[in-house]
Amino acid sequence: MLAKIFKHKKRIEKEKIFSPLTGELLPLEQVPDPVFSQKMMGDGVAIIPEEGVLVSPVEGKVVQVFHTKHAIGITSVSGLEILLHVGLETVELNGEGFTALIEEGQTVKVGDPLLNFDISLLKDKNKEIITPIIITNYSDKVDEIEHVDQQAVSRGENLFVCNFK
Repeated sequence: MLAKIFKHKKRIEKEKIFSPLTGELLPLEQVPDPVFSQKMMGDGVAIIPEEGVLVSPVEGKVVQVFHTKHAIGITSVSGLEILLHVGLETVELNGEGFTALIEEGQTVKVGDPLLNFDISLLKDKNKEIITPIIITNYSDKVDEIEHVDQQAVSRGENLFVCNFK
């Protein structure tokens, strides 16, 4: 990763990822969906949200807002590709219970609201609310993830640090 600072090139060695939700932090291996738990899409963590507000975990650009509004893709300023996937099998709701607050192509900062979602509705529809936060280009960009040592997180708190290759 290179960034221009004062016309000199400086290697970016790591990037902090901040919590997009308030809730209980879980290892990805505990997500009851093999696509996430077996890290088929990349590495990261999951959060069981306490409230239905999803914010940006990084400074970057929104590259995808799924038409069903249950998932958002962001590319950070250092090139990490991050997937925020609210709930499991929530694509089946066709956007019901989700309100996107941003659009594709929009630039975001840490803490900018991305999406509101109705936790009660998701539970009423028998959907898991566990929300994976995945670095989808992990194998290309990241050497290791330094996880925080805590079980509960609040929006905007440090979630993990990606050390680049």
